[in-house]
Amino acid sequence: MTAPPRVLLLVPARTYRAADFLIAARRMHLDLVVASDGALPLGDRPVIPVSPADPDTSTRRILARAGPVDAVVAADTPMLVLAATVAARMGLPHNPVDAVRAATDKAAQRRHWATAGVPQPSFRIVPAGACVRQAAEAVGFPCVVKAVSLSASQGVLRADDPAAAVRAGDRIRQVLDKAERPAEEPLLVEEYLPGPELSIDGVLAAGDLTVTAVFDKPAIPDGPTFEETLLVSPSRLAAETLTPAVGTAVGAARALGLAVGPVHAELRVGDRGPAMLELAPRSIGGLCSRALRFPGGASLEEIVLANALGRPVPAATGPVQPCGVFMLPVPRPGVLRAVEGRAAALAVPGITGLTITVPLGQRVRPLPDGDRYLGFIFAAGDSGPEVEHALTAASERLRVIID
Repeated sequence: MTAPPRVLLLVPARTYRAADFLIAARRMHLDLVVASDGALPLGDRPVIPVSPADPDTSTRRILARAGPVDAVVAADTPMLVLAATVAARMGLPHNPVDAVRAATDKAAQRRHWATAGVPQPSFRIVPAGACVRQAAEAVGFPCVVKAVSLSASQGVLRADDPAAAVRAGDRIRQVLDKAERPAEEPLLVEEYLPGPELSIDGVLAAGDLTVTAVFDKPAIPDGPTFEETLLVSPSRLAAETLTPAVGTAVGAARALGLAVGPVHAELRVGDRGPAMLELAPRSIGGLCSRALRFPGGASLEEIVLANALGRPVPAATGPVQPCGVFMLPVPRPGVLRAVEGRAAALAVPGITGLTITVPLGQRVRPLPDGDRYLGFIFAAGDSGPEVEHALTAASERLRVIID
């Protein structure tokens, strides 16, 4: 009997994704080796202890303990650089470590895309200790001030005038300090682009992108913060808009040096056409992938694992039916006491699931300070508008109690 493929899964201690990757590996009958920087609810499965902050030592430990594997997969952002380092040492398909580092740094992304001529907002990079006013005035108003190392809209603020830009820079510096980021980290100031926003998920093989899902973001705010709440797939944008958007995402990935594995691209489409906002060498974050089901019942995590093993990806046609997710933002700071109305939300036609991910009694912070959503509502239906209506109605039936 042929031995099942062995996959090394690198799982950060703080992630939504561990359980879904474990389920996917079990469905695919894979022999899974897990490495992590913290305790995980993995039953009796042994875990190789690693530190993503020390990829060299962690790589040596993995090489000594993991044995031969057929693929290396990072379950979430903190493990991306380590995964590329380990795969390189093992001689397995991987993205260059420098490409992965660039893809996790918003300032480096902007520089690479500028060199390659990838459409994006105009921008300025503000060194630590410098005031953002001059950069904001050069970009023009409104503008967006961003931390370069954070994700999920944490540390992102819109500014409509010079004074607001200065306040935004000071506020984001406070966010970075609380997140224990290096004091020398720069800020990014970029042009605010109006227009519809969308995300493109897919997997790369030899630099070619297979699109797994395109999400519209019909409820994206225009500032001062940028909570992502409502995502619906497939996109309702016309093919003449989507085709160049996908092409822009492919060009952005190649400009960074990415050639294999999952990518999650975010773009806005305005009068100048599609423009890149961000791109990550991972699949869509949070629990959003649970909204997606592909031909044969495959999950997005199964597609990521199959891609890592060099298998064909059954996702070119996208999800089997219109679907979506509503990410529940934190409305105000305090201690989460209850989320009422869950039964009523689940009773909305089309709703397929509701998961609250923040434990009761935990202190929460809204954007731009916080880095977590309260939970996720999932829906499926016969059309995008039907899915959007269900998710909106369900979210309106919830009452969040925060002291």
